[in-house]
Amino acid sequence: MILMKKEERENMATQKNIGEKIKSIRESKNITLEELAERSQLSAEQITNIESDTNVPSLAPLIKIARALGVRLGTFLDDDENLGPALSRKNEAVETIHTSNAEEKTAQLNNFFALAPQKSGRSMEPFFIEINAIDDGTLEMSAHEGEEFIYVLEGTLKIIYGQNTYILNEGDSIYYDSIVNHLVCAADEKGAKIVATVYAPA
Repeated sequence: MILMKKEERENMATQKNIGEKIKSIRESKNITLEELAERSQLSAEQITNIESDTNVPSLAPLIKIARALGVRLGTFLDDDENLGPALSRKNEAVETIHTSNAEEKTAQLNNFFALAPQKSGRSMEPFFIEINAIDDGTLEMSAHEGEEFIYVLEGTLKIIYGQNTYILNEGDSIYYDSIVNHLVCAADEKGAKIVATVYAPA
């Protein structure tokens, strides 16, 4: 997959502020921070940091927040209400979100490019992801309801799944239940590029 330069992506579209969208949905449903924290089993401080974009969250808390708000994960990424097929060209991928699974949630370790933000009502979330994080002891495992499929396009990927560790090379793939504690990271400093599909029941 060929990606546009950062400047070209910024000219094409402005990255959505997911934190603002979460806050807007929460307030429209008259849900307080404390109520959302209780429903999602996250701390009120963590939700505040996500809504204000102070910290870079991992995918797991975003999925928990979506379920607690009664919306799809894709609601945070949606562009419009296209009921037909969603077409994504190789040179049109727009950077959508950054995530981190380090203890210090300040570094933008992984870059996500949503491949179907314009498809409304979708049950799956397909992404092209640049994996920059290396397991240096600061990364945390995560778990959430649903399933994930990963296909390695470039580089070497390390996946810790429960008590097992898997090394995936270019062309390898893996499908797993994401309710099990797992960690996805680059196996070396070269990083990796993958296509991943996340299914999280609403």
